Amino acid sequence: MNKRGQKTREHIKREACILFAEKGFKQVTMKDICQASELSRGGLYCHYKSTRQIFQEIMDDKMGRQDQTFDLRIQQKQSAVAILNDILEGYKSEMLDSQSSLSIAIYEYFSIPDLAGQTNSLYKQYAQAADTWKKLIHYGIERREFNEVEIDAVFDLIVFSYQGIRMYSKLMPIDEEIPSRVIRQIKKILVRSNYNGNYI
Repeated sequence: MNKRGQKTREHIKREACILFAEKGFKQVTMKDICQASELSRGGLYCHYKSTRQIFQEIMDDKMGRQDQTFDLRIQQKQSAVAILNDILEGYKSEMLDSQSSLSIAIYEYFSIPDLAGQTNSLYKQYAQAADTWKKLIHYGIERREFNEVEIDAVFDLIVFSYQGIRMYSKLMPIDEEIPSRVIRQIKKILVRSNYNGNYI
């Protein structure tokens, strides 16, 4: 695909992402995306055939970016604690930003009957995220920055608390202290107490 075509696809996804966060997945139509992206019907369908295709690509992009961030910083031999702090601060911002949360849209999308079940792409993304986090936790343990922990359990704590707060933030006001408490506990579980004596 040429540069212009790629730029148009990115524009479509940005506008669609705003709509999905605002209305959920089921309420967004290709007509809505045409209007938001200021493209003709033919112009939009030249790039995407359905809202499902657009939403799936948005999800794939998000996972790919996180994986690349972890890998790059580990390759650069950056501090595991510094990587953890940055990722969790990003999570905290997202947990508090109910306006751009895709949690309801994700729930609706993956509730579609032919997408439901363990072999769907949400499960694949869960597994990919697990692999990414496991790399970081192993790296932190090897560098003696992290405690020896049950890695699967810590990953589940991170991903489900993050997604749970994001979901609730669409349904009720979330006090800033809630994600802060969760993040403090994750750091307390992971970061060795003698690592500069600093969890927070």
